[in-house]
Amino acid sequence: MSQTAAALPRKREGLKTRVSNVTWNTIFYIILAISSLTCVLPFIHIFAKSISAEAYVSANKIFLLPKGINLNAYAKVFADSSIIRSLFVSVVVTVTFTVIGMFLTICAAYALTRKELKGRKVMSFLCMFTMYFAGGTIPEYLLMNNLHMLDTWWCMILPLSFSAYNLLIMKNFFQSSIPDSLVESAVLDGAGHVRILWSIVVPLSKPINATIALFYAVGRWNAYQDALFYIKQRTDLRPLQLKLYYLIVSASESFKSEGGSTGLMTNPEVLQAACIMFATIPIICIYPFVQKYFVQGTMIGAVKG
Repeated sequence: MSQTAAALPRKREGLKTRVSNVTWNTIFYIILAISSLTCVLPFIHIFAKSISAEAYVSANKIFLLPKGINLNAYAKVFADSSIIRSLFVSVVVTVTFTVIGMFLTICAAYALTRKELKGRKVMSFLCMFTMYFAGGTIPEYLLMNNLHMLDTWWCMILPLSFSAYNLLIMKNFFQSSIPDSLVESAVLDGAGHVRILWSIVVPLSKPINATIALFYAVGRWNAYQDALFYIKQRTDLRPLQLKLYYLIVSASESFKSEGGSTGLMTNPEVLQAACIMFATIPIICIYPFVQKYFVQGTMIGAVKG
């Protein structure tokens, strides 16, 4: 009887623990579901608007389901032959920008983690300092003009190809995930820093490399403001986002001049939704292939070493 009586409190405690775990798990799942919906629902809303009839969009009757299927906005986007050229420009600029950015970030992050580098703390501070203060748009434009980079490929590649934020994340990853003993053993075997970086550090840093590469690629793919300022004469160098921006502006002006009374004009709101989908789908197709590394790199790289 005494053993049975002693076992009852333990069973009750175990039952309370299981109930508590189920309660907290349910709360966490609800929070995650709400957070996921805040990301997914806007995308579904934009897609529904892009294929809905303009009358329903103008009346604000589109939420998640399309009404009156209409693909005129997509037809208008694909009807412009220069869209393919702009897509090619965006792909070339994004790939080149990401490669240069990754090369600079990996090399700088590795150098700043080596204890034998004198002044590395000062250099890290100077890099972080640029995150708080910037020269501004006018000085940047004057710099591009003095360097003769206006209306060239390089004005969309070089200015933003190095990010202090990405550098600090990668630096923290190297410090927390690459053991110093591993680097020291390679030095004893006669390996130089270049060999250590590309044969040891980079292969062990796939998660953070994929994460930072995605940061660079998505940031460059979505950017159009620098091209808006720096690309004036050479319309063949307009990236996809800038081309879609001009397409929406042109449609808005035509729609206003016609008073929205003609069925030949595409509602700018519908056209804008179609352009958003057209520019977003390439990135969405790439993300699943780096999702595993992206999650690992975000969690590990955010830990201060």
